[in-house]
Amino acid sequence: MKIKTGDKVKILAGKDKGKTGKVMQVFADRKKASVEGLNLLIKHVRPRREGEKGQRIEFPAPMDMSNFMLVCPKCGKTTRVAYKYIEEKKGEKTRQRKIRYCKKCQANID
Repeated sequence: MKIKTGDKVKILAGKDKGKTGKVMQVFADRKKASVEGLNLLIKHVRPRREGEKGQRIEFPAPMDMSNFMLVCPKCGKTTRVAYKYIEEKKGEKTRQRKIRYCKKCQANID
C-alpha cells in the first residue's frame, strides 16, 4: 500500500477537497481509508432502554484512496509515492528492505 496508518494526506475530491488530515485506518482489501476529522457522517442511534435518549454519532467514513494524496513530511508538498530497495547489514548478513520515498524531494518517508 502506498498510504499507511499515520500518514498525512490531502483530499483531492469530495466535500472536504483541499483539507489535510491524518490517516486513522486503512482498509487494503477495499482500497479505502478513513482520515481523522474529514468525510464525517452522522449515524442516528435509537435508545436501547426505557428512559435512555437517542444519539447522533459523528464518525469519519472511509473514502477511496484515489481521492487523496500523500503529503511529504520533509518538503510539505503533495507527492506521488515511489519505492526503492536499500541494503541493510546485520552482522555478516545483508538484506534488502523496501522503503517509500517522495518523488519530488527524494526523501525517505518510512
